Amino acid sequence: MDDLNHGDKDLKDCVAGKDWLAQQPEIDGEKIGIIGGSYGGYMTMAALTYTPEEFDVGVNLFGVTNWIRTLRSIPSWWEAQKEALYLELGDPNSADSVRLRAISPLFHTDKVTKPLIVLQGSKDPRVLQVESDEIVAGVKKNGVPVEYVLFEDEGHGFLKKENQIEAYSRVLEFLDVYLKGDKAEPINDDEYIESDV
Repeated sequence: MDDLNHGDKDLKDCVAGKDWLAQQPEIDGEKIGIIGGSYGGYMTMAALTYTPEEFDVGVNLFGVTNWIRTLRSIPSWWEAQKEALYLELGDPNSADSVRLRAISPLFHTDKVTKPLIVLQGSKDPRVLQVESDEIVAGVKKNGVPVEYVLFEDEGHGFLKKENQIEAYSRVLEFLDVYLKGDKAEPINDDEYIESDV
């Protein structure tokens, strides 16, 4: 269904879902954010770059931001899946690289206008830490509030209970400040969480 349509039909679905939520009487339609992990993190960044006024905040959990690099860095143990991924997304070593660059949020960070928090494991073999490092640096250039939480002892997802508590506490604090509008001081945007527990 979404073959070679990433960042298009799937993003339109997210926006349609947001529009539906905004019409519900119990929802404040002026305070709707987007959150996702891995491919969902990509959708968060796609929403903030390609439809920058649709969502009020973004929460990116180890999301893909540069499809060319991600597809070229497929680990050897994924080799059997590489062909399927290339058919679905495109071959980064072919003319598909033009489209892959166009749908990679990293190359469009100048369009981000809404607060963002990024959470990443430094040992992630699927979405490399550099993806999050670069998206945070790019968005900061816009003067947009950005928080970055880096776990030194996690991979693709947060498995340790103490890291899960830390990660989702930070997300809650971020949402309280930038979505809910609490008066609490935002966390220093240069702060990193490095957990070695």
